[in-house]
Amino acid sequence: QVQLVESGGGLVQPGGSLRLSCAASGFTFSNNAMNWYRQVPGKERELERELVAVISSVGGSTNYADSVKGRFTISRDNAKNTVYLQMNSLKPEDTAVYYCHVRLRGYSYWGKGTQVTVSS
Repeated sequence: QVQLVESGGGLVQPGGSLRLSCAASGFTFSNNAMNWYRQVPGKERELERELVAVISSVGGSTNYADSVKGRFTISRDNAKNTVYLQMNSLKPEDTAVYYCHVRLRGYSYWGKGTQVTVSS
């Protein structure tokens, strides 16, 4: 079955960096675009998750939310079935649970998320 397992979250001071990883299995990873979403406190519904970054199947195309452009970088390693989110210059408003996501044959699959807290 499809599995997405995020890791790399934690507590970081403003201006700091973190790298999130998402290990994928159960589908042909290299054939699919991958996404990172985040969910901030107080917005508990899945529909309220914010799309942060998208990467195409072979990594040649990426897109970012305006709020993270220039600070976050999405990348992937198809040999390792893993997608990454490098987050630099973190701000308190980046505090959220970050989710890995893939859409397959019309269905959405989510990981369990990893908490990122930006605070001094």
